This record gives sequence, C-alpha cells and structure tokens, in this order.
Amino acid sequence: MRSRKPRKQRKRQARAPLHRRHKMISANLSKELRSRFKKRSAPVRKGDTVKVLRGSHKRKIGKVDEVILKDLTITLENLGRKKVDGTQVKIPLKPSNVQIVELSAADGRRRRALERK
Repeated sequence: MRSRKPRKQRKRQARAPLHRRHKMISANLSKELRSRFKKRSAPVRKGDTVKVLRGSHKRKIGKVDEVILKDLTITLENLGRKKVDGTQVKIPLKPSNVQIVELSAADGRRRRALERK
C-alpha cells in the first residue's frame, strides 16, 4: 500500500527517476483530442500547443518551448515577463495548469502510443 502522507508524497516526487518524471509531466487533452484518441491526458512535449487554464495568464495559448523534468515545469514560447533590468524571462508553468490543444506531429511513435488501446 502506498502512503497518503503529504511529506512522503513530496519526497517520492522529488526523488523520482526520469522515466517516472516523464509521466508526472502530463496534462489533460482538449475535448477534440479526447474524443479522437479516447484518452484523458498525455505527457507534454516540446512543440505541443497548450492553453493556460489557471493563473494570471489564463486563456493564453502557446507552443511548449521547454520541458524541465528537474522542476516538473514547462515554458511557453510567447509567455514571459520583463525583469527590472529589462531582460525577458520565461515563466515556468505546472503541467496540471495547462490543457493540450494540439499535439506535435513530429513523432509517429507517440501518435501510435496515443492510438493504442
């Protein structure tokens, strides 16, 4: 039986190996993709188009620029903010706060994995 204690859950997430972190970086699919692939969620990848569902950037749509497995966050191409010195920085987002609107079609292996079942 797995522990339900928050401390142990945080520890498990922080010490997870990369193959488990890849699953942790999943986001839910839009209604069209959900009906097409008969799946509710999929791991986010670079090149996917996502819609922000939570936070001050709600309803913004952008392409995934980077997936950071170390922090379990993603960054979008057109989403950033200015620092005091004027430089532009990317805003890290949790994948649970975004929805995949369009999948990157670069990888046929991923498409087969989504169509499988």
